[in-house]
Amino acid sequence: MEKKDFRILIVDDEKSLVLLATRILKKEGYDVRGAYSGPEALVIMKKFAPNLIISDLKMPEMSGIELLKKVKKDWPETDFIILTAYASVENAVEAMKSGALDYLIKPLKNPDELRLAVEKVLERQTLIRSNTLWQSQLTDGLPPTNIIFSGMEEVWQQIQRVASTEATILLHGESGTGKSLIAKVIHQLSNKTGAFVELNCAAIPETLIESELFGHEKGAFTGAIKTKQGKFELAQDGTIFLDEIGEMPLSAQAKLLRILQEKAFERVGGTITLTTNARIVAATNQDLKTKIKEKAFREDLYYRLSVFPIELPPLRKRPGAVEAIGNYLLKTISMRVGKHMQEISKEALELLKSYEWPGNIRELYNTIERAVILADEKQQVLNRSDLSFLDVTVQQEALAPGEKSHHQQNLKRLEEIEKEAIEKTLELTKGHRKKAAEILGISLRTLQYKIKKYGYKKRK
Repeated sequence: MEKKDFRILIVDDEKSLVLLATRILKKEGYDVRGAYSGPEALVIMKKFAPNLIISDLKMPEMSGIELLKKVKKDWPETDFIILTAYASVENAVEAMKSGALDYLIKPLKNPDELRLAVEKVLERQTLIRSNTLWQSQLTDGLPPTNIIFSGMEEVWQQIQRVASTEATILLHGESGTGKSLIAKVIHQLSNKTGAFVELNCAAIPETLIESELFGHEKGAFTGAIKTKQGKFELAQDGTIFLDEIGEMPLSAQAKLLRILQEKAFERVGGTITLTTNARIVAATNQDLKTKIKEKAFREDLYYRLSVFPIELPPLRKRPGAVEAIGNYLLKTISMRVGKHMQEISKEALELLKSYEWPGNIRELYNTIERAVILADEKQQVLNRSDLSFLDVTVQQEALAPGEKSHHQQNLKRLEEIEKEAIEKTLELTKGHRKKAAEILGISLRTLQYKIKKYGYKKRK
């Protein structure tokens, strides 16, 4: 938090002290106001909403302690410094017990006493805000925007311009470039008050995709035992994110086109026309123009979807992004698995930067997660040795085809590392296979196959 954004209210029945303290702190760049009684301060509070109140302890209409208690009841995040002419332990203890952070003795011997006390409060609130933002972003599953858009600031500028509009957005980028994350950012920056609803078009069977999108009535088809709302109904007043839009079958494309044109649709098996105001964000890693030529995607739908197209660059074309994203992922993953790793060593970072990342951010995430799991419990720095499995991969890709046969022992080492990662993850989750698969970034079926392959047995 900057000083100009830090609001301070000075409260004292001595006008000369209010004027002096106001002048000192305004000169430092703070936003300062004054009040000459407790009741006047409470009136100012409602409009000014100070971050800090500096109040005299003894005042005729309302004491500083009474003011403190009233403020803490309605504005608990406002900090308090008490001014007192009585340098007694009892006064200080009473103020601290009531919620004051500090107290100063009147008259102030040196302006630096006041400046230092205020700076401590500013630092405290800045730290609290930073930690709160970090925790909320972890809870929401969204990294900070400077991490998401590291190395693609132009994309961030485009999103800031378009997010608050109703324009349909088409995100295009390789698999793993963070299209879903960016769609969520767009939703958060929009004026939409409804939910963010996501549908991966490639993950839904062709026979069910219309039901998923538009819902169905009871008895519409075998298995439709009750009426079901579709994604467009659930996204009312919100955002619907259609991932892998290039995989949507032509029959559903026609109905989606109608929604874009008329904002209207019917549930499968229904006769009542429903309307939607959901904002559409679509994404693809395919060349939709090629699909149009192949008659696999409607041209009119393409132009409706790409009102505002955004191209997402791959990780290998984002200078500096590997370091920024990698360090963020390291801290996040370490926190989740109960470790304390805080930074990536210079040597490890050089290795990460030398890799091409064909799987983009998703692959970087899986790599760091695997390294964290393999690392020592007390380790705080991610070293190059923790990435030995990636080191082998980089070496293998650099070899000519005829040379690769000489490095089979490295592949064997990879299997050993994989086995160790699986064993440690299963120990971490106390044998819970589903949780272990999520941490490792693989399917439960793949994990079960690996367990059988390596003959894992739970340690007693």
